[in-house]
Amino acid sequence: MASSSPLPLHTTPNLNPSHSKPTKIKQTQSFKPTQKLHEENKSYFHQISALCKQSQIKQAITLLTEMNLKDVQIGPEIYGEILQGCVYERALSTGQQIHARILKNGGFYSTNEYIETKLVIFYAKCDLLDVANQLFGKLEKKNVFSWAAIIGLCCRMGSHEKALMGFNEMHKDGFFPDNFVIPNALKACSALQMIGFGKGVHGYALKMGYDSCVFVSSSLVDMYGKCGLLEDAKNVFDEIVDRNVVTWNSMIVSYVQNGMNEEALKVFYCMRMVGVEPTRVTVASFLSAAANVEAVDEGRQGHAIAVISGLEVDNILGSSLINFYSKIGSIEDAELVFSNMFDKDVVTWNLLISGYVQQGKIEDALDSFRLMRSENFEFDSVTLATILSASAKVRDMELGKECHSYCVRNNLDSDVVIANSIIEMYGKCESTDKARRVFEKTIQRDLTLWNTLIAAYAESGLSGEALKLFYQMQLEGVPPNVVSWNSVISGFLRNGQVTEAETLFSEMQCLEIQPNLITWTSLISGLAQNGHGDRAIRYFQEMQNRGLQPNTVSIISLLSACINISSLEFGKAIHGYIIRSQLFSSLSIVTSLVDMYAKCGNLRLARKFYDMVNYKELPIYNAMISGYSLHGQAGEALEVFNQMQNENIKPDEITFTGLLSACNHAGLVEKGLKVFSDMISEYRMKPSIHHYGCMVSLLSRCGYLDEALRFVLEMPLEPDAQILGTILSACKEQNNIELGEYLSQHLFKLEPDNPGNYVALSNTYAAAGRWDEVSKLRNKMKEKKLRKTPGCSWTQIGTELHAFVAGDKSHSQTKVIYETLAWLEKEMRFTHQHNMYD
Repeated sequence: MASSSPLPLHTTPNLNPSHSKPTKIKQTQSFKPTQKLHEENKSYFHQISALCKQSQIKQAITLLTEMNLKDVQIGPEIYGEILQGCVYERALSTGQQIHARILKNGGFYSTNEYIETKLVIFYAKCDLLDVANQLFGKLEKKNVFSWAAIIGLCCRMGSHEKALMGFNEMHKDGFFPDNFVIPNALKACSALQMIGFGKGVHGYALKMGYDSCVFVSSSLVDMYGKCGLLEDAKNVFDEIVDRNVVTWNSMIVSYVQNGMNEEALKVFYCMRMVGVEPTRVTVASFLSAAANVEAVDEGRQGHAIAVISGLEVDNILGSSLINFYSKIGSIEDAELVFSNMFDKDVVTWNLLISGYVQQGKIEDALDSFRLMRSENFEFDSVTLATILSASAKVRDMELGKECHSYCVRNNLDSDVVIANSIIEMYGKCESTDKARRVFEKTIQRDLTLWNTLIAAYAESGLSGEALKLFYQMQLEGVPPNVVSWNSVISGFLRNGQVTEAETLFSEMQCLEIQPNLITWTSLISGLAQNGHGDRAIRYFQEMQNRGLQPNTVSIISLLSACINISSLEFGKAIHGYIIRSQLFSSLSIVTSLVDMYAKCGNLRLARKFYDMVNYKELPIYNAMISGYSLHGQAGEALEVFNQMQNENIKPDEITFTGLLSACNHAGLVEKGLKVFSDMISEYRMKPSIHHYGCMVSLLSRCGYLDEALRFVLEMPLEPDAQILGTILSACKEQNNIELGEYLSQHLFKLEPDNPGNYVALSNTYAAAGRWDEVSKLRNKMKEKKLRKTPGCSWTQIGTELHAFVAGDKSHSQTKVIYETLAWLEKEMRFTHQHNMYD
């Protein structure tokens, strides 16, 4: 490069390739020594020049001192060579000493154009922008070399506008930018996304004949790629005859940066086919592409190529390997790469910690965080944001507070990314007041910050506050995006406010804000969870009509909706969609299918899909156990549990709820007691109120009322209304009026408006023949305007769902239905009488 090699003493810079026509340019001053070099002077010059090129600056300075002692005339060319040596080594202190000597020797040296230019180049290469600019401004005669140095410095320091202004001014002053200046101008264009200017520079390069320069061409590919013009980048790439590795790298990087990862992989393979050896940048970019599309085999091949090629696993390549292995879920390989790296930086540590957090290995992430601190690495915003994210995931507010304090002490809390992470952490820990205080202290409140605070309130069940913030944000001039709408809608659904959520969804569409997949999924999932399965299915159909493809969460929510409305028909339709969309590889979807078929009454199909899974995990075992439990098939449920134990799968609370429920339905008292005992003694699990409820129900229904009462009295939890109601119902069978009355008093306090409790006590009185008490209870219910919710059943014909409530005559086919029922009753009576005579 012209800026990093000695300037010629008697020549004008050549701005044209050898094959292009010479262009008339403004002549620069020739750099002539002030006197003829003597033989001794020449000898010293050659020695110093050789030492500088061999990075032996100290020895060169020693010779310079020797020249002073011998009174040998030191010309500008000597100082120029040493300054150039300092450029090679970025020896700032030595170069400043040489600068001081030049100034001490007077204006003859310090105003020499050759020395002035060398000083500008030296300070520019040492990235001292202010000093280089000051010296450049004092130059009486600028030249191509000084312009190239200052434009390159502006680019490196991020002053891209100044770089382009310099490019224009240089051209205006009659100095034609060469093949070292053009790449810097293109770099500035890409940084500023100034496509028009970039195309102008491209035209200039063609006009001056620099299109054949591989350095310029690679920069053009890079510029077009970073500006998103992949077709233009490819056109330039295709025109390059002699592509070097930098050119190939530019094309691969361009594809990766624009999300065209498959194309990046193809270019890499083409590069390998023509025999170009990859660099660390090549492999790093290839690994990024492989990670983005989860191309496991390709990424591992990239790692192997790096090893075979003898590429050092530096921070660039090491970081890419850690990122790749983390993204494909192979955190052990990421750890191995990390441990084999000699020179780790903050980015490397951040990637490993982030990988742990993504894999849910929060403790490992925190251990790495502490180790990083013990090795005296300074945390940056990415480190702290990652640890705050880990704190949020495990709801560890104490750790989050420590990170927050660290940010305050180091003046990092004003960083928008950090502030956002702190707010999210407090929100996940359900401390919205602290999240709000951090938000209020943040000066620059962007859309992301508003969305994080809104989400914090929505997720904490404060949907009203979330809505207020949603409107306040708009009043302060920050328009909401689809993320903002999604948070408020999800907040309403989380609180069971279905009508409000649907209203906001309609308002969103009226304002022409297009719902995205998350919006539809949240709505479908929320409706299904709130018992509105039929509406969830309708929204799913509307989503499909708009051309949106559901994701795994949507499908699972839909299957849950089918369970809510016991619609086997819709469940089968969704099953068909799963097959057509090739989603059967998802274990969570297969688990949901097993659950749906079991709970919608088709145990045969549930078992069929359960058996299809070779490598089962806990959720699918739980789904099958729960299915058998629902159908009273305790033996089969226990058999699945035995299979699970044989596979060394550890059960959880859901497993035992299913098993105890199965024993309850089948009346297996001894087996139920054994399961409950194993849960505590063998699996060291603390029973929940649901587990105690199953046992109380089992004992009560099987006539062991005293044992059930003892169970309730000895359990460490306060009995809920369901447990007390279970014993109350058993009092009818045992004719235990006194206990029934005692329990009822507690139930009336717990659930004063639940008519079921009054009916249960009424039935107990009726069983004992105490009709006066029955009458009093009925009158009391009338006074309170309590009415037991009648039983409801439904059936599906085609795509239409028909619901029936006891005593209801609102159906359009009521007359036909009751006529059919009357006919069936008559037929049943006839059959019964006929069987009696037989």
